[in-house]
Amino acid sequence: MIDLYFWTTPNGYKPLLFVEETGVPYTIVPVDIGKGEQFEPGFLKISPNNRIPAIVDHRPAGGGTPVSVFESGAILLYLAEKTGRFLPADVAGRTEALQWLFWQMGGLGPMGGQNLHFSAYAPQKISYAIDRYARETERLYGVLDRRLADSEFVAGDYSIADMASYPWILRLTREGQDLEEFPNLKRWFETIAARPATIRAYTKGKAVNTTPTITEESKKLLFGQGAARIAA
Repeated sequence: MIDLYFWTTPNGYKPLLFVEETGVPYTIVPVDIGKGEQFEPGFLKISPNNRIPAIVDHRPAGGGTPVSVFESGAILLYLAEKTGRFLPADVAGRTEALQWLFWQMGGLGPMGGQNLHFSAYAPQKISYAIDRYARETERLYGVLDRRLADSEFVAGDYSIADMASYPWILRLTREGQDLEEFPNLKRWFETIAARPATIRAYTKGKAVNTTPTITEESKKLLFGQGAARIAA
């Protein structure tokens, strides 16, 4: 049984997509980041970076004590290795999937997050920052679109690389990014959106968080953190 510490962010949906695809038994443990639940001592023992998602695997491969994992990319890799699913076993295929997983973790996620922050949430509209991250998001869309020109999915077959990228493309598209200029990316996006596991994951996510609007109070928690706040 997997305890999935979850909230309705792009990173939160990554492992939810995986467990829905594989049928791994799991329980969602909501962590309302708008209320500061990510700072509770019990959660920090599992996720010392005070971020969701995180998991606790009560039945790790080979037995033993429960295993906790934080960071969405690490969770996807852990689950793929545990189940033998959605990560190729051969060296070439595994490398292909992992490099695109790390591409998302180091590029699409952080840059997309900054794009959304400065365009939608920052109290001051800084034109340089808005333009900088919008252009970088567009560049990353182009990278993925070119990759998908000759591949159905990011790393050949559907894999953890796709599960990592899809929630961010969905979020950015909802925030006004245009897929029409990226036909290969659009085809990929629509294919994943139609998967039954994707539909189930987002339906369950919406049931967890029925009021996703970010308030002024939640902005202080989400965007005003420092070392002292984490230590508290």
